[in-house]
Amino acid sequence: MPDTTCHMSISLDGFVAGLDQSREDPLGRRGIELHRWHLGDERANDADATATGWLMRPRGAYIMGRNMFGPIRDEWDEDWRGWWGAEPPYRAPVFVLTHYPHEPIEMEGGTTFHFITDGFDAAYARARETAGDDGVDIAGGASTVRQALAAGVVDELTLDIAPVLLGSGERIFEGIRTFDMEPVEVLHSPLATHIRYRRVR
Repeated sequence: MPDTTCHMSISLDGFVAGLDQSREDPLGRRGIELHRWHLGDERANDADATATGWLMRPRGAYIMGRNMFGPIRDEWDEDWRGWWGAEPPYRAPVFVLTHYPHEPIEMEGGTTFHFITDGFDAAYARARETAGDDGVDIAGGASTVRQALAAGVVDELTLDIAPVLLGSGERIFEGIRTFDMEPVEVLHSPLATHIRYRRVR
């Protein structure tokens, strides 16, 4: 069975985004500090390059929450097409969890956003069917990752632990009571410790 993966940058105190996410600040206050390891900081090293390869490896389908897709809440009241410009990096179908129906949005480069209104399990089933042998990635944000972990579908979880304390924001492990994974690879740089976990079978 093809793997389901998830790769998230996280603060020392467990947050993957800061408070007050907005159009101007999509990762919330100071959330960008969690991502310096792959955003051109001169202190990045070979470990960060390897982890960037893990992050960018092609997958057959992706699942993300509506908050990750964009800043619009409630009804769709404008033609928002994601944060990534005309050619998003996914190059595969992306299933967006939402309470509000929306027609699919086809982008350049092979990405099509599909909007799923009947919950995580339905989105995961669609993603698995679409991905075939190429696997599914849980792209985020925090709520979507929590749902995937609670459903027990994540085979590989990579955490990039940045030496940053955010103090508040969005936690991915809020309410998660079990963690059936073990570390299989650890790399580090001044900007992050990259830990790749695999599910214990």
